[in-house]
Amino acid sequence: MEAILFDIDETLLTERPLMMLFLPQVYEEIAKKLGIRKEDARIRFLKEIMSRKDTYEWHDWNFFFRLFNLNLRYEELLTAYPHKIHVFQDVKPTLEWLKEKGYKLGVITSGPEYQRLKLRIAKLDNYFDAIVTREDVKTIKPDPKIFLYALEKLKVEPSEAIMIGDSLQQDVYGAKNVGMIAVWINRGNEKGYNFADYEIRTLHELRKILGGLE
Repeated sequence: MEAILFDIDETLLTERPLMMLFLPQVYEEIAKKLGIRKEDARIRFLKEIMSRKDTYEWHDWNFFFRLFNLNLRYEELLTAYPHKIHVFQDVKPTLEWLKEKGYKLGVITSGPEYQRLKLRIAKLDNYFDAIVTREDVKTIKPDPKIFLYALEKLKVEPSEAIMIGDSLQQDVYGAKNVGMIAVWINRGNEKGYNFADYEIRTLHELRKILGGLE
């Protein structure tokens, strides 16, 4: 194996603490604008999100802010509350180890350009030789195009690369579909489907997988 590629959200880090901070503000603002109860505003906002699950728009908070005509930008929230982006404890030691071993490292995200800012804020961006967002290819995972674009940037063949992510549909299916090895990181101990080549609970388990592939 020559290259290891990662998803961002719920794989390397979580933005849930930031969501818990801004979502109540969002509901309050919508309630005021529409003259409805805050609980009804919450239902409306979440209904819009769920109705677009796994679409191009679903991956962009700014799309939903614009949809409700809210004076919010996700980049500004990231910059104002950097401590609300939580990097999982197994991430930096694993990335350091992979770098020492000489692997090329990349990121493939269905999120928009602000994903780069998120990685910078989390102090993770310098670990990666290639960071590919949906903006680079105007498509999202599991479209083969986004995987092949990242592999081209890293100058490796699909058979020489591993993709690690938390989404069976986007990360695992997308990677396997182009001939990569797919690793499902199942941090929440969800019910699996034996679809991934490997299933792990933490990134520390990558050492064993890579040892078996060498």
